[in-house]
Amino acid sequence: MERRDPECGRLIIRPTVREDMPELLRVYEAARRIMRESGNPNQWGDTHPPRELLEQDVSDGTGYAVTNNGRIVAAFALIPGDDPTYRVIEGAWLNDKPYAAIHRVGSDGTCSGILEAVVRFAKEQGIRELRIDTHEDNRLMQHVVRKNGFRYCGIIHLLNGDPRLAYQKTIV
Repeated sequence: MERRDPECGRLIIRPTVREDMPELLRVYEAARRIMRESGNPNQWGDTHPPRELLEQDVSDGTGYAVTNNGRIVAAFALIPGDDPTYRVIEGAWLNDKPYAAIHRVGSDGTCSGILEAVVRFAKEQGIRELRIDTHEDNRLMQHVVRKNGFRYCGIIHLLNGDPRLAYQKTIV
């Protein structure tokens, strides 16, 4: 997936591999810093996502890197199928069609348009329904999610019980 951005050049999305781990950890550290600085210190704390989860994304084929001129500037997981945390919602999903969930969107802050590129990538993969969630304090992500056409659907709860704002988008 390519995208032209005057500030960043070309954004290319590709599956992550084990050799990406140092760069992925760097991107997520920068993302946690950005979250803290924007008033969201609790969503990912100091350690989320853990290395083991990123390694699992690689093994499962659900982890993706967003690169600019060969350098990883962002990462995310795109997971098709039923997400256990999305089974119960305080509110209502747009529909019950098969979907893919976007998780762990993290950026080092050097390029804009990351979620837009993710949505285009999903469309190119034939995905027509996307779901995503975020912490109530993550105002940056809430803005970006709405800007990219996701509709607020309600509150879901993570496996540990923490609430998250849930969104869905139908790709046409």
